[in-house]
Amino acid sequence: MAKNTLLSNAKIINEGEIYSGEIILEGDLIKSIIRHDSKDYQEFRNHAMKDQMEIHDLKFKYVMPGMIDGQVHFREPGLTHKGDLETESRAAVAGGITSFMEMPNTHPRALTQELLAEKFELASQKSHANYSFYMGTSNDNLAEVLKTDPKTVCGVKIFMGASTGNMLVDNDKTLNDVFSQSPMLIATHCEDEATINANAKKFIELHGEDLSVDYHPLIRNHEACFRSSEKAVNLAKKYGTRLHVLHLTTADELKLFDNKLPIREKRITAEVCCHHLWFSDEDYESKGALIKWNPAVKTKGDREALQKAVRENILDIIATDHSPHTLEEKNNPYFKSPAGAPMVQHALNVLFELHIQGKLSLEKIVEKVAHSPAHCFQVENRGFIRKGYKADLTVFSLDKSERAPSWTVDKSNILYKCGWSPLEGTKFHSKIHQTFINGVLVYDNGVFNEDFRGERLTFAR
Repeated sequence: MAKNTLLSNAKIINEGEIYSGEIILEGDLIKSIIRHDSKDYQEFRNHAMKDQMEIHDLKFKYVMPGMIDGQVHFREPGLTHKGDLETESRAAVAGGITSFMEMPNTHPRALTQELLAEKFELASQKSHANYSFYMGTSNDNLAEVLKTDPKTVCGVKIFMGASTGNMLVDNDKTLNDVFSQSPMLIATHCEDEATINANAKKFIELHGEDLSVDYHPLIRNHEACFRSSEKAVNLAKKYGTRLHVLHLTTADELKLFDNKLPIREKRITAEVCCHHLWFSDEDYESKGALIKWNPAVKTKGDREALQKAVRENILDIIATDHSPHTLEEKNNPYFKSPAGAPMVQHALNVLFELHIQGKLSLEKIVEKVAHSPAHCFQVENRGFIRKGYKADLTVFSLDKSERAPSWTVDKSNILYKCGWSPLEGTKFHSKIHQTFINGVLVYDNGVFNEDFRGERLTFAR
């Protein structure tokens, strides 16, 4: 009989609290949580069963429920020169991410149930983390979309902005049909294509086609984002659709959302990505196309508004939009340089650094990367440190001393297949030490359990 696992002397961050305690794992589940300030703790210390456990003394490192990343691009099938399910899930696990939801703009695009099933099969063989995949939407695949099983698929993805491999849905009838008939959550990429095209034409006429990346937030500007997000929100209100708007970037868009209801009751939710909380348009000068994302990184004022909206629960979850490309691809001229960058290995470090800067509390970070994604997508039995829940846990340390940065991102410690990060040269004062998935120690201070494979997520819908 397998031994239970004890995570001893843990500093637990869960459901708005931070406290010291013990966590017992039994198989793939959390068996119990014992607070050090509870009356049960002394009895536990004296209990003979403790000697039969596999014990990890965490020496009061932090433990949080593993991050559930609601938006990644792991590039498989068809784009595996950039990344694949094995390499990118491996990097995610090293970054404390225990579950991910991957987008449909691979090659071929996941626009049929058969192609979607093939991605799930690949993940069952290759993924180091738990996984789900979005069903893709085009102007002519409504019948396939309506076959999607809401209990085993995270959502339906609509690209209302053509940055993503010819998956633009720009037919109003299609949009109305999908919003009125979708069997499940719809996640939208919102940028207005007509506005983007008009802006690009204007700047090309003024300055020629050899534009620098500094024009990116001017071409994919506030108006393009707001118009498209407003359209999605209005459609959702019209049909009562369960809508989730991805990667908000502007202060303007925040007017479309509110915090009047807890996330469990919201029909319309919104996401922000870690890089939009970290970078601003001032960083284009030093980072160039390495921080070219769609939607674009915008102003410091937008960044501050997004951070405030996280604190105030206007924005519901934080994700990565992990989107690797090769450096050769990124170094192309502006219009040919693809949008996106790798983030899963470093997303939590970015958020913990924002905590050190006084921008976000640890409790709020855990809420936005674990609790709220579980509520938003109705993930079954994950996202919390609770008895009977899956044992998906991240162990990390935090050093607030400016004199002793924990580590610096450089090519020697980057795990992405593309081999680079927009955060190279950044000093972080936090470190992910261990990642447990389904009760298994999958990552331990740089060492991976190579035989472990994650599970398909299920949803309580």
